[in-house]
Amino acid sequence: MQTTQVLIQDKFWEGYSELVRQTVIPYQWEALNDRIEGAEPSYAIRNFRIAAGLEQGDFGGWVFQDSDLYKWLEAVAYSLRSHSDPELENIADGVIDLIGQAQHDNGYINTYFTIKEPGQEWTNLYEAHELYCAGHLIEAAVAYADATGKRKLLDIASRFADLIDSLFGTGENQKRAYCGHQEIELALVKLYHATGEERYLNLSRYFIDERGSSPSYFVEEWERRGRTGIWSQGSPNLEMYQSHLPVREQTAAVGHSVRAVYMYTAMADLAYLTKDEGLRAACERLWANTTHKQMYITGGVGATHLGEAFTFDYDLPNDAVYAETCASIGLIFWARRMLRLEAKSEYADVMERALYNNVLGSMSKDGKHFFYVNPLEVWPEASKRNPDKHHVKPVRQKWFGCSCCPPNVARLLSSLNDYIYDLSTKENVVHVHLYIGSTVQFTSAEGQEVTLSQRSELPWDGKVDFNVSLAPGNSNKVTFTLALRIPNWFQSGQPVLRVNGEVQEYTVNNGYAHIHRSWSEGDALEWLLPLETQLIEAHPQIRADAGKAAIQRGPLVYCVEEADNGVPLAALSIAESANLTEREAPDLLGGCIVVEGDALASDGSAWPEDQPYQPIRKPRSPVRFTAIPYYLWGNREPGEMSVWLRN
Repeated sequence: MQTTQVLIQDKFWEGYSELVRQTVIPYQWEALNDRIEGAEPSYAIRNFRIAAGLEQGDFGGWVFQDSDLYKWLEAVAYSLRSHSDPELENIADGVIDLIGQAQHDNGYINTYFTIKEPGQEWTNLYEAHELYCAGHLIEAAVAYADATGKRKLLDIASRFADLIDSLFGTGENQKRAYCGHQEIELALVKLYHATGEERYLNLSRYFIDERGSSPSYFVEEWERRGRTGIWSQGSPNLEMYQSHLPVREQTAAVGHSVRAVYMYTAMADLAYLTKDEGLRAACERLWANTTHKQMYITGGVGATHLGEAFTFDYDLPNDAVYAETCASIGLIFWARRMLRLEAKSEYADVMERALYNNVLGSMSKDGKHFFYVNPLEVWPEASKRNPDKHHVKPVRQKWFGCSCCPPNVARLLSSLNDYIYDLSTKENVVHVHLYIGSTVQFTSAEGQEVTLSQRSELPWDGKVDFNVSLAPGNSNKVTFTLALRIPNWFQSGQPVLRVNGEVQEYTVNNGYAHIHRSWSEGDALEWLLPLETQLIEAHPQIRADAGKAAIQRGPLVYCVEEADNGVPLAALSIAESANLTEREAPDLLGGCIVVEGDALASDGSAWPEDQPYQPIRKPRSPVRFTAIPYYLWGNREPGEMSVWLRN
């Protein structure tokens, strides 16, 4: 099957599409130009102007500051693909001209080394993010060429990629090296698809294959630098950078979580394209460890702020969590690639979980404030006074000095239409991974032009409708299989499938309901998913959640906030009979469904002020609690928040 563009037409998601297009992208452009009052400066545009010789000054920001601009450009490209905007396109074209002016004659682009350390290029691959920034440039270039047909940025990125290809590899006078922060590996795969140049695919494969080889390039490089670094102390931490073992020998997610999931994304890409079974097996092992033992209920990954990293199996603290937004976005990238390897519902389940909860929750309703860290429990006083929790913010920020997350959110939400469907020519199957209202046009294996329209009531209702439309002048029948994901968020009942009002049987394959038939013009399919509110418990080894329960309704995880329940939230215990009920709240936070239930609350007023401990008396009073979707928390006055409640 050949597919054309997927267009989102969805009550829930169109609001976010418009928010990104009309507010987030313009706001982030202002931030990149340092024009947001009270926000940390970006320096991104200024750095490029200095590197291009248009201004005088010193480099500002982090060594990887260029990547924020590249991710913003990628978000612009995806937005332009769906909505023509001549003014925005003109701004983007001007930025591309600026990038071209900053490019060296040999193709090199990096404002940090151009301004701050000229002549020291490629001497600190462990820390300096040169290849990481190059990867984000490539991703932006591929997206912009696809959206607009303009090749200028693609030509700039290809020149840089050609330079990198000449410098790195196993040939004579080449560096047998790789980047400290993985990203270019997945970007080179995109460049291969865009240009057809196999050398880019081979370079991606080289970077993956070389990683973790012995002796370690990072250690040797550190020795050559006189054992100095930009910010690291001591010898390179190979496990933190996933270079402690060759990638095919790695069995558990370790180290910096964003680096890890970006690398796993590239590994899955390469396993799919090259039919590398060893790489595929590694992806499957690492997926199982990451999502079964090191993932939060919200789809967050990365348990500690020290290195923004994974720690060990089942170590998932709620109040000292990291769960960086970028890490969940990378997890979605990886899940999408795993679905290409094999259409298994668990990959799409994780994609959906991370999207609806961690990613959406990272951005405010106004599109102008963001979380870098996504906690599952917040005590504002602890965030302020406990140095181990300074990274946990009770309110979203306008921008960050290290602002990788906001433009990452923009580029993901702008490209959401790429995550809904997969169409397989070989099997003549249309897989539906996400239930997001949309239309997709494709050519069937028989050569018939088909439009499949989806209308979804998620996340508030489990009703999903599909309609089939055939191009006029062709056959009035088309045969293909529609494969509908069976989500993992219900326990009782089974989805009901109706075609033209009649209940249909279906087979289940890897968590997808398959219905194979000859479809006619106007055929209507109803897919009714049981959507229920549930109390969820955690694995006994997740000590942070022992004796606690979380609330989930469909794909949405819920939380309690101080605004609805008072303080301290830690005093609440869900009653033995919780009597959970649902209520529409059209005026709350833009409209949502809240969940209410019975709880018991410890009576702190009866506790002697000078007595921190006393024999257990359990003076508890019955109360009714209110929970809201996690993605909406933090949009009112700052206060306590918790996902897990004592049970």
